[in-house]
Amino acid sequence: VQLVESGGGSVQAGGSLRLSCAAPGYHYSSKYCMGWFRQAPEKEREEVAFIESDGWTRYADSAKGRFTISKDNAKNTLYLQMNSLNSEDTGMYYCAASPSFYCPAVGTLKPTFFNSWGQGTQVTVSS
Repeated sequence: VQLVESGGGSVQAGGSLRLSCAAPGYHYSSKYCMGWFRQAPEKEREEVAFIESDGWTRYADSAKGRFTISKDNAKNTLYLQMNSLNSEDTGMYYCAASPSFYCPAVGTLKPTFFNSWGQGTQVTVSS
């Protein structure tokens, strides 16, 4: 499955961005676990937010209260609304998908669980 991210950019601290992940030909209403990882320079890829087939969402502690993951099945598009951004949110954001109805608990999600990835979209937050 090809995933294509968009929506990254440069913002000042406190600003907002909305990332999108489109999957042409992939039915978002089918069984899946989808979500977002991010990777800062010289750091490991880390979990951000995930959504299950039934709409149940899971967030990393760093994203809770600031980020919202959602999906539009009709448009086959996944979103990540990011508010109150700070410099620690800077990094490359990747969309990922796994043919699983459920997502494992945040903290246990490994990149290897996902078999489809986007190319990434850069988010830079300046203070």
